[in-house]
Amino acid sequence: MSELRFAGREIELLIDYVREHPEITDILFTGGDPLIMSIRNLAANIEPLLEANLPNLRRIRIGTKAFTYWPFRFISDNDSAKLIALFRRIADSGLHLAVMAHFNHPNELDSPFVRDALQRVRETGAEVRTQSPILQHINDDADAWRRLWDIQVDLGCIPYYMFIARDTGAHHYFAISLLRAWEIFREAYKNVSGLCRTVRGPTMSTNPGKIQILGATEIQGEQVFELRFLQGRDPDWVQRPFFAQYDDKAKWLNELKPAFNEKRFFFEDTLKRTYRENINMPTIFNYE
Repeated sequence: MSELRFAGREIELLIDYVREHPEITDILFTGGDPLIMSIRNLAANIEPLLEANLPNLRRIRIGTKAFTYWPFRFISDNDSAKLIALFRRIADSGLHLAVMAHFNHPNELDSPFVRDALQRVRETGAEVRTQSPILQHINDDADAWRRLWDIQVDLGCIPYYMFIARDTGAHHYFAISLLRAWEIFREAYKNVSGLCRTVRGPTMSTNPGKIQILGATEIQGEQVFELRFLQGRDPDWVQRPFFAQYDDKAKWLNELKPAFNEKRFFFEDTLKRTYRENINMPTIFNYE
């Protein structure tokens, strides 16, 4: 769809923006899936960043599920060699390249073509980090996650995230409760070695930021969920624990309510003020 394609001018605007904001260190190419693009189009969006020699840019990330649905993208397609060469140019430029690979189930790692593709990418100097949502009917099983992380580490990958299924699309079919997601994560996590414990989860990518469910517990006689921000719209929110009322049916942040008779979560007033001043978006919580 031509109206959704990157225009050549947009990469120049991106470079200007990164140059004017020295606090930016990473650029993530995501989608959709950026590796659906031809190497010509992908290089047109990456090589100008390398040529700009931006002193604050340190890392490029590329999110993809191509390893599972088309590993030949890295092995035998007409432009596979050029794709691998592009990855090598990124690493040779001094930037760190992280390929954020989506694997939903350990069976996806059985294919020798997938393993070959992973090896070819890692040989460029790129790092492969892995992530997946937890999905009912697919991987809502602790042993599947244990095997997934174990095999990934054996293949030289770094387990990165277990995500909660976003509240979009067929959410009613794939989503499980936050409580069940945490139980599965905990059971899998306690049965793997330290090398697999780079993974973080279960995590929701919400409007306020990335929020990790740390578990269900009891405080002063009240059952609660403990949560924390891994990333936040306000950096001061990061790593601050907060508590929600226990709800074994909740599947997303906006279904949770603050614990201990608090009217709002600690971040809400700042979030609402930011929306009113800068984005003019509707609020995402409403308790009154």
